[in-house]
Amino acid sequence: MENREQWGSRVGFILAAIGSAIGLGNIWRFPYVAYENGGGAFLIPYFFALLTAGIPILILEFGVGRSKRGSAPLSFSRLSKRFEWLGWFQTFLSFGIITFYSVVIAWAINYTIFSFNLKWGDDTESYFFGEYLNATAPSGLNLGGIQWQIFIPLIIVWALLFFTISRGIKKGIEKLSLIFMPILLVLMVIIVLRAITLPGALDGLNHLFTPDFAHILPSFLGGDNPDWDQVWIAAYGQIFFSLSIAFAIMITYSSYLPKEKDVNNSAFITAFSNSGFSFLAAIGVFAALGFMANQSGSDVADVVSGGLGLAFVAFPTIISEFPAFNAFFGVLFFMTLVIAGFTSAISIVEVVVSSITDKLKVSRTKATLWICIIGFLISMIFITGTGLYFFDTLDHFINSFGIAISGFLELILLGWFIKVATIREENNLVSDFKIGYWWDIMIKIVTPIMLGYMIILNIISESTGLYGGLPLPVILIFGWGALLIMLIVAVIMSNLQWKDNQEERIPKTKSVTK
Repeated sequence: MENREQWGSRVGFILAAIGSAIGLGNIWRFPYVAYENGGGAFLIPYFFALLTAGIPILILEFGVGRSKRGSAPLSFSRLSKRFEWLGWFQTFLSFGIITFYSVVIAWAINYTIFSFNLKWGDDTESYFFGEYLNATAPSGLNLGGIQWQIFIPLIIVWALLFFTISRGIKKGIEKLSLIFMPILLVLMVIIVLRAITLPGALDGLNHLFTPDFAHILPSFLGGDNPDWDQVWIAAYGQIFFSLSIAFAIMITYSSYLPKEKDVNNSAFITAFSNSGFSFLAAIGVFAALGFMANQSGSDVADVVSGGLGLAFVAFPTIISEFPAFNAFFGVLFFMTLVIAGFTSAISIVEVVVSSITDKLKVSRTKATLWICIIGFLISMIFITGTGLYFFDTLDHFINSFGIAISGFLELILLGWFIKVATIREENNLVSDFKIGYWWDIMIKIVTPIMLGYMIILNIISESTGLYGGLPLPVILIFGWGALLIMLIVAVIMSNLQWKDNQEERIPKTKSVTK
């Protein structure tokens, strides 16, 4: 069996997996999604999605990676040569994500520096979209020019990614995770403790956690929301988005596990740690929004925003209005974004590096260098004046279609064409916590139905008009076109020969007694 680098400890693996799962979405996406979908009542579909999709798929991907000892393409190929293309599709989804994800980390680096003198001024929205991004709607071939104030932090992001990943699993990724994850938790705890002591904080928390059960139920059960089913779909979307499942990360990370290491418990620890951080971030975010509403004399609902608006518009406003230590808490908040984003970015790039080194047998350093150079050059598109619109389009199509379709196909192929019971039993052999037949039902029936329904709803929604009112060429190039290119290149890569016939050298596994 070939030698494959391994994690130095189970703790290192778990912290790295948690670091991948905890990203920017936990801080700016979860609080807003929960608020928009029933507040405290959203926890019901959220935990249902976590238990029926998040944890089962984590267990599946941990099991596949651990037993097949390879990147996603290699692991799928070892299951069946017919499935290799899916591993490559997931790999290129990850590569697409990192090209714009790196840009957001660069923004957070800049805003950490801006926090020292509150450079964004009084009108944070105009500063972010205007003076900082110089965002202009796409028109013809005019990209609006490079925004040079983002160029240097973007170089720093890619340079740090190269340095960390080229050092390998134990010396690079694991060591950084052991340092950064405790720091990330401490920073978030400090932010939350300060936020909940601000005037109006309780109003913000009431808006977030007051349950609206009628919002999540069908009419025959007393619901008042005609789109109640989309609340449940939003819960599944949040789980996939947040847990880094269905785009090759967890298969790759678990492939570096020693074969005797527990995977079931690791999946539960990773999933619940990620959810716990999301709740912690939600408390801090909405306590701060309550303070913002209190200061402006408005309702919390009027100051709530999601995504980039929350991180780079609402929070700078809140930080400016802090009664004391404005710069200090600004630095804390944006450092939190940088660390959360960077630990996720590492895992995303590692997916591509692992796939390339497995397939072509090039050195880790060379693969990382070329991937970082190509990724950096593509990410330059997203720091142009029109880059924000390209960024938003690619992000939307990858998350709404790419990952959902990837997850659906993964469950169908592995659930119905591979004996998932064998994966379950192999996992149970090395795990203290044994999973039962319920897991098979989740993998083969429940989650594919929910994902299939999600995909259909997304397609129907997309057919009603062009996303964001953007020009058709933008949608075709950065939306459907990008996904199609990823699929075509995935098929091409799957038809290339493996160096040294690696896909045929399947590591021996312990026998399973049925």
